Amino acid sequence: MSSETPEPERAAGAAHDPSHEPHEPHEPHEPHESHERHGAHGRVRTGAERWQAFKKGPFLPATVLVLILAVAAGLFAGSYTYTMANPSPHHIPAAVVGDPATPQLKRFVAGLDEALPGSLKVTSYATEAAAREAVEEQREFAVLRADGRKVELDVSGASGASVAQLLGEAGAKVGEAAGVDVEVKDVKPLQKGDPRGLALFYISLAAVIIGFVGAIQLSVHARGLNPAERIAFHVAYSLTGAFAIAAVVDWLLGALDLPFVQSWLILALTMFTSGMVFTMFNTLMGRWAMLPTWGLMVLLGNPSSGGAVSWPLLPSVLGHIGQWLPPGASVNAQHTAVYFQGHQHVFPYAVLAAWAVGSCTVFWVWRHRHPGGREKGAAHAA
Repeated sequence: MSSETPEPERAAGAAHDPSHEPHEPHEPHEPHESHERHGAHGRVRTGAERWQAFKKGPFLPATVLVLILAVAAGLFAGSYTYTMANPSPHHIPAAVVGDPATPQLKRFVAGLDEALPGSLKVTSYATEAAAREAVEEQREFAVLRADGRKVELDVSGASGASVAQLLGEAGAKVGEAAGVDVEVKDVKPLQKGDPRGLALFYISLAAVIIGFVGAIQLSVHARGLNPAERIAFHVAYSLTGAFAIAAVVDWLLGALDLPFVQSWLILALTMFTSGMVFTMFNTLMGRWAMLPTWGLMVLLGNPSSGGAVSWPLLPSVLGHIGQWLPPGASVNAQHTAVYFQGHQHVFPYAVLAAWAVGSCTVFWVWRHRHPGGREKGAAHAA
């Protein structure tokens, strides 16, 4: 056999022999070659360029959120501590039946007014029935009357557990100091499953929080919803969520005996209103919508709602503002529905409806600004 390499193999070997490749002259190394080769990446950026990159990247909103969350944490703790940690009486309306000039009644009222300086607002009623009707209408928080040598103090736990407790404790001390026998009686007690009167506050708080959290989740996970569809899903999760809250508190835990349908619909309206408030701010402010929503509904609305601390013990300004905000309106409507049936007030329902309609109107008018929805062409293609 011939030992010569076949022509194809020699050709292939020659093709890969580096000795056959022409040598290129080596260029001397330039110290700035890497800067020229990598362009802007190798150049030290100016302060203005670094600031522009910071603004366009994720670090600016992340830094702002760190600062916002720190401030929000302080405000959250401060607002609840200011209104709830040490409540003091500001305006406690009380009814006096009969002649307020009766000696023992006069001494007792004077002592009670001194114990609660400037807070007790006494109104005279000719009959017991008129005074009780005022309590049912939530215009008065207590009824005082003279009965022989003693004074009867009727408080209404359902009107406000914290106010009833304050009046009962102060009344006993004042009677002892004034030498007057005092009989304290709760004529409108809270339900057994809710001895502190906080359950209504908690279910209203749940409706408020889940309301705007649901709106946030829709904006993240169902971004493509068109305006009418978005409102429809707000209605859907409000009805189902409110039903779940009422069912758990009443049927499962037995903490409250609710007028079920009425309480359910109040909770649903509260949840829908809260969700639409966030949607309104999301339309107007984009990704920062959580700031005004949290401030309005949680920092201001919940502490001033009168649910945890009755409005006579709240700072007077907060007590008035809270009635015009959705959390306060929800607590008031629920409170009357549970404890004062037959004495409904239109005002809290009107407040909730006004916020709901107003938020929906703003969202609908400026719906083109809302960071959601889908193009018509995409919808047809789908």
